[in-house]
Amino acid sequence: MTATTAAQNAHHARRARTGGPEDDGPGLLEHLAGWALVVVLAMFVTQAGLM
Repeated sequence: MTATTAAQNAHHARRARTGGPEDDGPGLLEHLAGWALVVVLAMFVTQAGLM
């Protein structure tokens, strides 16, 4: 392994994870924010007479 390859491998190991099956799921706050958005959207649709 050359010094360049070792440096590239070290760089890839330090990168931030972008999600995937191994990560934890969304937290409680994210669930609540998602449901709040659904409720607000439903209220808007009903008030606008679109449904």
